[in-house]
Amino acid sequence: MRSLFRVMWLLGGLLSGVASAADRVAAFDPELVDTSGEGRREDQQRRLALVGEELRQALAASGRYEVVDIAPLRERLAAGPALNTCPPCAPQAAAELGADLALVTVVHKVSNLIISITLAMHEAAPSGARRAVYSAEIRGNTDESWQRGLRWLLRNRLLATLEPQR
Repeated sequence: MRSLFRVMWLLGGLLSGVASAADRVAAFDPELVDTSGEGRREDQQRRLALVGEELRQALAASGRYEVVDIAPLRERLAAGPALNTCPPCAPQAAAELGADLALVTVVHKVSNLIISITLAMHEAAPSGARRAVYSAEIRGNTDESWQRGLRWLLRNRLLATLEPQR
């Protein structure tokens, strides 16, 4: 009985250590880089918000990340410069928010047919080191195509689990 108690105590300690080991991530609002020449469209702005919210929910649901609220810095970050053009900005903002990581999402619209979604994960300042960059090419400028591209990135890249080697 005593050894069973020890095993349960050790297992509980290990599991609580895993649960608390989640990285705190600042998942910043997605940015649109539009080189199509088409100009600002409200449906695309709505899609950016949709993708950002789905991304945050998926990160939180994964158990790997604790998503920090970016609201305190949202207005300042929206005023620029764009995070994808300012390498130290996202890591510094993440550090200000108390996050371990900064996630920058960029949707690049070449045309209504050719769009890419890129996720770039960086360590928070002072390091700012890039941990990963993942990209997916999508076809079509619809809610469904944007969500499908994001879900593919989450499932096959950002939240993919490594298969054990045999």
